[in-house]
Amino acid sequence: MNAAILAFTHRHLAPTLLALIIPAILIAGCTVRMLVWLRPVSAEDKDPAIVSRKLRRTTVLSLVFALAFVSWALVLDQYGGPYEHGHIAIFVAVTLLGCVYCLSFLPQAAVLICGSVVSIFLAYSLMTGSEVFIAIAINLALVAGVILKTLHDSFAAFVELEMSQRALFTERRQAQALGAENAHLAQTDALTGLPNRRFFFSMLEDLMARARPGEEFCVGLIDLDRFKPVNDTYGHAMGDRLLELLGQRMLEASPPEAVVARLGGDEFGVIVQGDMANAENLTRAITAEICRPARLGDVIVSVGCSSGIASFPHTATSANVLFDRADFALYHAKNQRRGQCVRFSAELEALIRSEQAFDSALQAADIASEISLAFQPIVSTCDLDLIGYESLARWNAPGLGAVPPEQLIATAERLGLGHEVTLALFDKVLDALAQLPARLRLSFNLSGQDLCHPPTISGLLDRITASGCNPARLLFEITETSLIADLDNAREALATLRGTGVKIALDDFGTGYSSLSSLHQLPLDMVKIDRSFASRLDEAAGRRLVTAIRNLARSLSLECVIEGIETENQLISARLAGFPLAQGYFIARPATLDEVIDRLEEVEQLQYGTA
Repeated sequence: MNAAILAFTHRHLAPTLLALIIPAILIAGCTVRMLVWLRPVSAEDKDPAIVSRKLRRTTVLSLVFALAFVSWALVLDQYGGPYEHGHIAIFVAVTLLGCVYCLSFLPQAAVLICGSVVSIFLAYSLMTGSEVFIAIAINLALVAGVILKTLHDSFAAFVELEMSQRALFTERRQAQALGAENAHLAQTDALTGLPNRRFFFSMLEDLMARARPGEEFCVGLIDLDRFKPVNDTYGHAMGDRLLELLGQRMLEASPPEAVVARLGGDEFGVIVQGDMANAENLTRAITAEICRPARLGDVIVSVGCSSGIASFPHTATSANVLFDRADFALYHAKNQRRGQCVRFSAELEALIRSEQAFDSALQAADIASEISLAFQPIVSTCDLDLIGYESLARWNAPGLGAVPPEQLIATAERLGLGHEVTLALFDKVLDALAQLPARLRLSFNLSGQDLCHPPTISGLLDRITASGCNPARLLFEITETSLIADLDNAREALATLRGTGVKIALDDFGTGYSSLSSLHQLPLDMVKIDRSFASRLDEAAGRRLVTAIRNLARSLSLECVIEGIETENQLISARLAGFPLAQGYFIARPATLDEVIDRLEEVEQLQYGTA
């Protein structure tokens, strides 16, 4: 545009070649370049090598065009009077500064144009001897220098912004990938690779929400028979390998539309589209696969399973009730029809409720005298130095014998006796704490119902105050399943307990409800890694996994205990993975308080004699 206007003002003063033809050629060249840059950009054009080549070519062409235009203008300056000479100076200055500004994202070209044009114009001005032209040239050089400095700073800021945006985009993609991986891990059982309890209930609730009128599906629960003897005989590591194998068999025996999940321990769940007959056929197929002998190294083991099924919507219309009904059916199968599949019915529910011998026994029990505690040590992996003990509930019910602790807690909570049982056990913990050396701490398990029951929390606080013990020696353990029902109340209860100086640990981390957000939201001091991870310490992939978990705990400033150490190799691997604390049968089995005290005295006598 400037060239066209300059040519117009000199059309009658200069020869036609100089005034019209040459500027027309230059303007046409600029127009061609402009059209080249305006054409659509293809994917091939974005190749870095092609882009670099085009930018270098543009830089060269910029210098060629600049020299051509300034040479033409200076030759044209031979014609006309003072006004035309002034127009030449304006043309050089305005065009130069405009081009430099437009080339702010290609600074090499801007610098070449500015340097060459200013040099030529200054030399020409000196040759003419015109003081006005010399002053204009010097002024133009100074202004151009300032503009180039500004251009340099602006381009540096642009590059920095581009690099930061690229880094942010890379980090965002990595965060998205990590988030997807964490979401997958949070819904996957670490041992078997099957969906876990969290995924199972999420899918169950989703199916209920989307169910159309008349649509039917069933929930089945499968519990292994004779699995405990495998653990007791061959160790938990062999038991975990068996669970992994059976999980794969179950998956292969199920149709693609069925959901097969590990709910915890040796219990599995299935969700099957269709009626009871379809669900029963599938559970029988799964049972057949489970009952096939399994070779685990040099050992061949054989287990069975019992199962219970309940249907939606005939049996229940909510996820928890439907699951409970399937659990009722499984309970009946385990006790009355072991190895078979039992359908839930109203008659079955009445029968099961009438068979609740545990309920009757606990209702008639003298809780304070019948329940007791066993203590399993927690040691340092470096030197096996004793750190403390985990207290484990025991119930020796008259007529029933030894009752598993989980059955005690479940029965107590079902009967509304959880408050009494928890406080009675805690009294025994405080008694034991007073008899143990002051350097040792004791951990005590709290259920989800305990955390959401204010009188229980108040009772614990009152007992801690009345005992006069050092609260720092107490560690309350909560399972991940305790957090699901009411996270807000659980967090408030834990914060209240922690305010006294006691420590809080998340138990069985990684078994099904693992959530990274829980680690951030809850007032925790420790995480206890589930025993299923210890069995994987013999594998390279398992060691990488537990190391990652340890690093996560360390990044959150949480103590870390790995449970289920069954062999010396596992203990060594746990130490190498960075776990400072461990517990398990290889270290010591649970013992009574008298046995623990006797053992401590023996150790002290041995140390004193050695000293």
